[in-house]
Amino acid sequence: MDEKELNEEEQLTDEVAEEQTADEMAVAENEVSVEETEDTAEAKDPLELANEQAAEWKTKYAYLAAEFDNYRKRTIKERAELILNGGEKVISTLLPVLDDMERAIKNGESTEDPAVLREGMELIYHKLVKVLEGHGVQKIETENADFDTDIHEAVAMVPGMGDDKKGKVIDCLATGYKLNDKVIRHAKVAVGQ
Repeated sequence: MDEKELNEEEQLTDEVAEEQTADEMAVAENEVSVEETEDTAEAKDPLELANEQAAEWKTKYAYLAAEFDNYRKRTIKERAELILNGGEKVISTLLPVLDDMERAIKNGESTEDPAVLREGMELIYHKLVKVLEGHGVQKIETENADFDTDIHEAVAMVPGMGDDKKGKVIDCLATGYKLNDKVIRHAKVAVGQ
């Protein structure tokens, strides 16, 4: 081999060595930058995690708030419908009684017998009482009852009835009613003094 070939061979070897050195340096720099990135990532990780969790909770809160708002609106709508249509069941059961009253009035024009009219009115009254009892309405009994301010309203005091009638209901001027054990109208009574 001559000198020229030796120089070319050395030159190739130097170039290969330089390329290997450059590759090794690049790998080393990548390792350093990966290590720096991992160090930086570890330093940023808690903050990024906290931000991600905060965003996640914020989203959940927004969905929950929207869901609650929809629930509130739906409940208000249902309550309004209940108030408007709540008496529908009671009214629909009272309509046959109203029909009976109309028939009684029409038949009353054609008859002059008061006993027939009275009997018809009593039948309608009993039918109405049964309908109301079916809905939980109860009559407040006042006959020989002690005066009770929870269910009675004294509209008159009757003196001179004797000691055995003191504090007792003497007469009922307007019947009182309970709806499912809640007083909806107090019985208006006269009380012995």
